[in-house]
Amino acid sequence: MAVLDLVIYPDDPLTKRAKPFSEIGRDEAKLAADMLDTMHAYEGVGLAGPQVGVGRQIITVQEPGGQPRCLLNPDIVLREGQETGEEGCLSFPELYAVVPRAERIRVIGFDEKGASVEFEAAGMLARIIQHEVDHLSGVVFIDRLDVLSRQAKLEEWNEMRARMAAAIRKG
Repeated sequence: MAVLDLVIYPDDPLTKRAKPFSEIGRDEAKLAADMLDTMHAYEGVGLAGPQVGVGRQIITVQEPGGQPRCLLNPDIVLREGQETGEEGCLSFPELYAVVPRAERIRVIGFDEKGASVEFEAAGMLARIIQHEVDHLSGVVFIDRLDVLSRQAKLEEWNEMRARMAAAIRKG
């Protein structure tokens, strides 16, 4: 398959709501495979369509040591409990924050072949899915922080992005 280019925050379509799929066929299966290749190439545990420039409701996830899976039109229909944990994001390279999430979730959607799926997830897998589903609503992980923490992380990100741009200019 192929490794796709990553979209870096705040570039489009990261801050926009992704559109659902009305049909799932070969093109969607290829996109899912390419997204899994991309997620693995960048050593990520999750990836959403907007992160590769696709404004559609598709995510790939893989809990460390677990099986990779793809979900199209995913919907979290139940959230239970709350826990905090450190998160990063391929669209914010090298930026991390402690983010509150539900401990357990129930998810419905479709796999890359168009089959209906429904399952529960807990712990790390639940965190990964919530993070990626947020991307489909135009929400990034720092949006889940309190206002002061979010502002500090945005300032840190802007400094990091300026350093990356300067390094690219120097060649």
